[in-house]
Amino acid sequence: MKFLFLVQGEGRGHLTQAISMRQMLHEAGHTVVQILVGTATERQIPDFFCEQIQTPVQYFRSPNLIVDADGKVNFVNTFWYHIRRAGQYKQSLRQIDDAIAEHRPDVVVNFYEVLAGLYSLFYRSSVPVVCVGHQYLFLHSDFIFPSRRWFDRLLLLLVTRFTAIRAQKLLALSFRPMAHQPHRRVFVTPPLLRQEIKITPTSFQDYLLVYVNYPHLVAQVEAWHAQNPAVTLHCFYDNKNSQQQEQQIDTTLTFHQLNGEKFLKMMANCRALVTTAGFESVGEALYFDKPTLMVPAHFEQLCNVVDAKMAGAGIGAATFDLSVLTNYLPHHQSVGDSFRHWYNSGSGLIVSQLENVSLPKHKRSWPKKDWPIRPSWQLGEVS
Repeated sequence: MKFLFLVQGEGRGHLTQAISMRQMLHEAGHTVVQILVGTATERQIPDFFCEQIQTPVQYFRSPNLIVDADGKVNFVNTFWYHIRRAGQYKQSLRQIDDAIAEHRPDVVVNFYEVLAGLYSLFYRSSVPVVCVGHQYLFLHSDFIFPSRRWFDRLLLLLVTRFTAIRAQKLLALSFRPMAHQPHRRVFVTPPLLRQEIKITPTSFQDYLLVYVNYPHLVAQVEAWHAQNPAVTLHCFYDNKNSQQQEQQIDTTLTFHQLNGEKFLKMMANCRALVTTAGFESVGEALYFDKPTLMVPAHFEQLCNVVDAKMAGAGIGAATFDLSVLTNYLPHHQSVGDSFRHWYNSGSGLIVSQLENVSLPKHKRSWPKKDWPIRPSWQLGEVS
């Protein structure tokens, strides 16, 4: 079978998932013919993606969330920013259409790219779509959301459903097994994590590993360290103002420039992890059996905290108060074996779901010159 990927390029999670799925499909004898990555003007796709994906990559302009300096989403700025760029996104839809016309895939796999939903809504294509992401677990009837925050929940569900317009299946990546719900199109699978975790040696050394993705959070870590200088901390962050790859503040506090390979190795050997509740980082910590303090930066990550706590990953907190973690550690119960068993079943489950997509009985074929097809709004219908 031939697959084409549409990948949301914001953050590293969906890019990592695409790399892992391409490896799975290749090992099963299938082909990924093209990768299309949605990017915002301000963001650069990490070099590791092009190096590891081993498939031709194209980029297109795609909407992204606009955040304030404190990491909070600014919905007003996000709305007006993208309204002014509607013409770019219309061109992106044509680019997606051209790629599907050229490669004629059997299945399009969407990694939470919002323009995939628009494409399915307005363009007529017989190619089935399968959506992949941990966000689709939010559509499972047994998923437990944080209390209150009803508006944030409504908005998150709206965006998630929008990415899944006309999709045949939603592969919901989950920290723990849950029942499939075919009537909701939801099929629960293990996370898609970096394949390197399987070959990375693991030990338990006496330091805490910290990941911060917003500059203002660094001050919280430094303030805690000043009160607890005996605890060794290794902190990863993206400091664009420094050329140093490593900066040792004192004997127990070291800052590292963001480096995926180095971070993974240090996670495998740390005592515990502190992070902003990104799905992939928590999943990797579960695989290495490292207790995690999760400090969510927005509502989606708060949902991850609730779900990860149910899976036994660790504990949540509102700030980078690492005392919450050090007090929790003596009470943590290991779940590494059960998670690894669940994770190792992932390749078979995911490939099977993709192989069993219902293909059109009579696949439509258009001459190349007829593409791109006119969107259905120009035909006076939305079918």
